[in-house]
Amino acid sequence: MATKSTVFKASLQIADIDHGYYADHTLTLARHPSETDERMMVRLAALALQAYKLQTLCNGDAVLGFGAGLSDPDEPDVVLRDYTGRTRLWVEVGQPDDKALTKACGKADEVVAYCFGHAAEIWWRGIESKLTRPQNLHVYRVPTDSAQQLGALAQRSMQLQATIQENMLMLGDGKVNVDVEPVTWK
Repeated sequence: MATKSTVFKASLQIADIDHGYYADHTLTLARHPSETDERMMVRLAALALQAYKLQTLCNGDAVLGFGAGLSDPDEPDVVLRDYTGRTRLWVEVGQPDDKALTKACGKADEVVAYCFGHAAEIWWRGIESKLTRPQNLHVYRVPTDSAQQLGALAQRSMQLQATIQENMLMLGDGKVNVDVEPVTWK
């Protein structure tokens, strides 16, 4: 029998000072059996960092949430779809291959990748030259220590506060705070 995903619930309060976006999000995260807490929490951080686009791209008339991710490689980790079904934002987490990112660029208005882990620099050096054409692609590096600290925040039920100021995400649960300053690669 196949192992099922583990369900996590998160109440996320976002105060994005950089973009003037303030909202509460009630989220359900399904952690795939092969996914680590670290990756799951980087997905949540990516959603927090990109949530302002719900307002700036769609004037609030859209759905922002988690895609199928690891369960379906043709779906994003985080997605913003307007009410016409148009994919406005496609977010990938980890180290996807260049073909997957290029394909995503054809399906969405904007594609954002958040890579993390010790091998991220090697991954980027290997595919950077293959990703010069897509103008709607942005790639960020989440520092390894920040990603590991995010993983430690994972609990089955979470009450989290996210503050974004000067391109830095401060994510905490009232006891532990993690600072994430993504590095822009593209």
